Parts: sequence; structure tokens; C-alpha cells
Amino acid sequence: MSDQDLNTGGGAAAVAEPPELSDGDLAGRMREAAERITGEIHKRIIGQEQAVEEVLISLFVGGNSIITGVPGLAKTMIVQTLSEVLALRFQRIQFTPDLMPSDITGTDIIQENPETGKRNLVFVPGPVFANIVLADEINRTPPKTQSALLEAMQEHQVTVQGRTYPLPEPYFVFATQNPIELEGTYPLPEAQLDRFLFNIIIDYLPVDQEREVVRSTTSDRDPQLDNVLSGEELLEFQRLVRRVPVSEPVLAYAVELARRSRPGEAGAPDFVNEQVQYGASVRAAQFSVLGGKARALMHGRHHVAIEDVQALALPIFRHRVLPNFQAQSEKVDSEAIVRRLIEEVPVPASRM
Repeated sequence: MSDQDLNTGGGAAAVAEPPELSDGDLAGRMREAAERITGEIHKRIIGQEQAVEEVLISLFVGGNSIITGVPGLAKTMIVQTLSEVLALRFQRIQFTPDLMPSDITGTDIIQENPETGKRNLVFVPGPVFANIVLADEINRTPPKTQSALLEAMQEHQVTVQGRTYPLPEPYFVFATQNPIELEGTYPLPEAQLDRFLFNIIIDYLPVDQEREVVRSTTSDRDPQLDNVLSGEELLEFQRLVRRVPVSEPVLAYAVELARRSRPGEAGAPDFVNEQVQYGASVRAAQFSVLGGKARALMHGRHHVAIEDVQALALPIFRHRVLPNFQAQSEKVDSEAIVRRLIEEVPVPASRM
């Protein structure tokens, strides 16, 4: 999709059929939809603007994301509110140590046919069969159960007893984590973390916003949310995002950020070689470009800029860059490493 494609209309519509929207018209509708969704979410969620934008980018990219924050910061409410605004089917799965994979995916049960009297195996879908799935406190369940989500996240399907069942579209998994409780938790392995587009951090609010939260949640205030977007429109916007053009300098910058985060890689800064055990995968560069495309459209631009890649580097890289023992002993976390990486990787002369 070129800039010209985005700014000019398509050909004439067929007689008696609705006119086909140009990419430029779709881009305008997507930006308007993003603004309306944000407004609806903020009827219920105060502050957290950065987190809300990253949730919307996940939506338009079609990616799964982790939401990390201490209890009581509206991690679950953001996802629930989003599902209401989109009128999509929502399922919340509370992850616990005794949760089994079949509790997520579904299972076969023996059921008798009242007409024939014969017994057959019938598949009963689990809660993963929804449009938006909230994996609440995903690190509280063992790896065997965590891995039950992998096929659903990657392939949008579930395989049970050798039979494959497609999941409804659009499909998203949002997983929440509590960073301050370690007892009784099972941290997600790096290979599974890498499948998440973003690790979205929700932090404490400024004092004025916290006062407003307390005021609004202790009154009889019950905001009514409007449906903004259908599932079909959302899928159309996801296809549009992939048609947004990206220049070679921006593409090269996204790849360079990922490559220079890997110790031992040519051009990796000294601090990466000294403080990083494992760097970002190829998915980091892929998601940097895809996320940058969605962010560009949401900000009214028809091309990806270096600023888009930089703005999304933290949520994309923070769960992919693994600090080594030296960094941990010096209290240097992955976020500090990523911030320094953004400062040191040269920006191309052409920023578009």
C-alpha cells in the first residue's frame, strides 16, 4: 500500500453495490474508531493512557499481549471493558495451580444419542473458544497448562484427541501477571513469552488520578458503554495495517535494534555483551514493524516512522531481553538495557 493508495480513492463501484472504500478512507475510519474506543474505555478507566494505546495496537495488529502490574490497577477491567466496547465474546480464565489443559481447551465427553441409543464422543469447547480470552494470573498455573494456550495463540486453533477445531475470529489472548508475588508461581518460559506482542506495564497513577478513581468507584456512577466496532470491521482494519508501507531505513532500524540486543552479535554494544544473557528474537523486529504500522495509522500517518519503532521498543523488548547474573547483581533490569539500546543504536539519516 503506497501513500498514494492511502490518499486517493479506488475505482468506480459496481452498479447496485455499495462503493468499495479506498485504503485512505479505511485509514480514516480506523483512526476514528481508535479515538472512539479510547473514549469509551476512559469512561471506566482513569488514566493509563499508554497502556490503553498499547492494548489498542495489539487489537489492530491481531497480537496477544501480557499485562503486568500489581493488584488493583485495573488490568482485568481494561480487557473486560474493551470486549464490551467491541461487542465481542469474552471469556476470563482464572489460572490456578490445579487448572488442567482440558479446562482451557475443552474435552470429549461420552453422550448418548436419544434417537439411536448409541454413545458417541462429543467435543465440549472450553473457555478458549471466545474472541477475547483473558488468562488471569497466567503465571499461577504449571507449564503444562500454560502451554495449552500456545497453539491457540499462534494458530488460532485447538487440537484435542487428534482433531483440530478452529477458534472464532477475531481472536486475542491477553494474559495478566502480578510481578510482586513469587511464591506459588511458575514464570513463563522465554519461548512462550516471545509469542506475546507486548508486555504492557500498568503502574500506579498520579495522585490526582488516584483520587478520581477512589471518588468514582465509591459512588453510584455506572457509565454506559457504546459499541464502537464490529468483529468484521476489526478484521478489515487488521488487513489494512499490513498494507501500510515501511521504508527500507525504518525496516533496517527495527532489525538493527533486535540484532544489537544479542550478546556476541556484530555491532552489539559493550553493555549488551556484559549484561545480557539472551537478546531479542526475530519476532521483536517483526512486531516492531507491525506495531509501528498500527501506531502510525492511529496517529494519522500513512507510513511508519523511526519514532513509531522507538515508542514501542519497551513493550516489545522488555520481555525478550534477558539480563544475566552480572546485570541482576547490579540491579540493572531489561527495561534499563532497552532504554540504553535505543539511545546507542544509530538512527538512519532518513527517518521515514
